Amino acid sequence: MSTAILIEQRGAVDIVTLNRPDKLNSMNADMVFALQDYFRAAQDRHDVRVIILRANGPTFCAGLDLNGWVQDQSETGPVHKAWKTQRAIATVMQLMRSCPQPIISLAQGAACGGGFSLLLASDVRYGAPSLKMNAAYIKIGLGGCDMGSSYFLPRLVGASLASELILTGRFIHAERAKATGLISDITEEKELLTMGLALAEEMLDTAPMGLRLTKDALNRNIDAPSFDAAMALEDRQQVMLAQTEDSREAAKAFFAKRKPDYKDI
Repeated sequence: MSTAILIEQRGAVDIVTLNRPDKLNSMNADMVFALQDYFRAAQDRHDVRVIILRANGPTFCAGLDLNGWVQDQSETGPVHKAWKTQRAIATVMQLMRSCPQPIISLAQGAACGGGFSLLLASDVRYGAPSLKMNAAYIKIGLGGCDMGSSYFLPRLVGASLASELILTGRFIHAERAKATGLISDITEEKELLTMGLALAEEMLDTAPMGLRLTKDALNRNIDAPSFDAAMALEDRQQVMLAQTEDSREAAKAFFAKRKPDYKDI
């Protein structure tokens, strides 16, 4: 079993920790495939309602570990080998977006390249004062658009700032990231997990299916072709959720001035 990531379950919250601090949590094959396996399995794990993504050590993730991939000698040519690595890492970001659980990322130190994209693919980001992020790809002779950066960044911070970061590979630090909405808040590194768990607890106060479908609607409506299309999805979700037992329980709890006892039915 890979030790490149650690999984701790606290009730309905999973804490996923990148665990290669001696390598600045850079992404080797073990880490990438362990993340793939975890987020793929999360699709059907309704016992896990919120995921917290964090990292051991002073660095969140320094990006790709160039020495951490054993090349398949059956593949001919550098393009074939590079394609397998490229797709392996990109698949992690796709699985993060498609898993039904909201993902709260907690980051300190550097988050470069693929590490930056792990944060971008999350739903909520909190950072320590030491956090600095960059789309490092253009710094190593590649295009600046990689691992979802050209999709996520313009939607999160607008085209101008996204272009500034992607076209240069320059770092954005915690204060500016918060000011531009790239991260939600800043706290001392030792308080990051407390902040993440507090937000997770608020999410757990919601109906399970309502939480899952809210992430789904946010994902879909960020690319909605029109306001009417976004409203149509919201209307259908609300009518469907109103028929659940949990919706009726929420109404009873409201009038009884008590906390709902959700059953995910």
